[in-house]
Amino acid sequence: MYYDYILPAFLITFVLTGVLAIIARLLGKVGILGNLYEPIRGGTPRALGIVPYLVLGIFLPSGFNDLVLIIGFLAFIDDIIGRRKIGNFQMEWGQLLRGIGMIAVMIIGYPLVGFSSILIALLIQPINISDMQPGSTCSVVIIMTSISIISLLLGTALSFENPTYFYIPIFVLAICLAYAPLDYFGKIMMGEVGNHSFAIALGLCFYVVGGFWWTLFMFIVTTALIAFIRKNSLKEFFAINLKLFNPAPGDYFMDVLTGGGLGDLLRKIFLRKKQIKVRSPLLKYLGFRRLFFNPFAIAYQEYIPKKAKSSLLNKE
Repeated sequence: MYYDYILPAFLITFVLTGVLAIIARLLGKVGILGNLYEPIRGGTPRALGIVPYLVLGIFLPSGFNDLVLIIGFLAFIDDIIGRRKIGNFQMEWGQLLRGIGMIAVMIIGYPLVGFSSILIALLIQPINISDMQPGSTCSVVIIMTSISIISLLLGTALSFENPTYFYIPIFVLAICLAYAPLDYFGKIMMGEVGNHSFAIALGLCFYVVGGFWWTLFMFIVTTALIAFIRKNSLKEFFAINLKLFNPAPGDYFMDVLTGGGLGDLLRKIFLRKKQIKVRSPLLKYLGFRRLFFNPFAIAYQEYIPKKAKSSLLNKE
């Protein structure tokens, strides 16, 4: 029964994404869309991920779809509001909405998938970090759903318990393929509503393959894949924004896992003005330098090696 939805949902996503892209571009150029339109690459509509969000929310199996609907709704509000702080607090509305959504997914998802709901919710962070350049999130979703499908074909316990579990990764892959072309060409941006929705859907794909331990394993693999895809841009980000040079492999992984505004907000809350210096070569290699790196610390400049600092000043 569920498999009958795949082709219609693919066509709906493909056509509706194209139509909304045209309409949004026209509205954006006259200033109607506000934060839902970015003046880059000749004008790019933002939050077009609302199309896969709605399709996933409607056609995924009952219960699973609720998790997508919850997080996507809050994420779309984030897209509309933009990066706006809450009064005099350092927290942004988007960070608050994301936190609420993740907690909601953990609680509501627990009766469905047990402790895997925690990992599924946490997957929002790395997928959100991946969505920094055209097509990068789509690539991650396509690769990881394909691995899930292959794993299911090889046979797993959960797939035999419930044959409809085969449907979920196939469906998520189909929807991503339908949405992806315009994203790869940089004509649209999926926004928070898109990457959050795909993150939850991808986490569900992992769960149906092999339960909690497979979800944990694939969570790590996905984070590592995103770190690899974004390695060059992250290296530049480390040097310019964090003054962190010569990053180790673990630094990329930790940035994808704990970076972004929400991660730095937590660092500010727990570390305040303190900077924890990681000296162990092993811990540096594993990324603990990035994990504990506090950009709000008083001793911020002490993290700039003399040679690297001189090189940076010469370039300026």
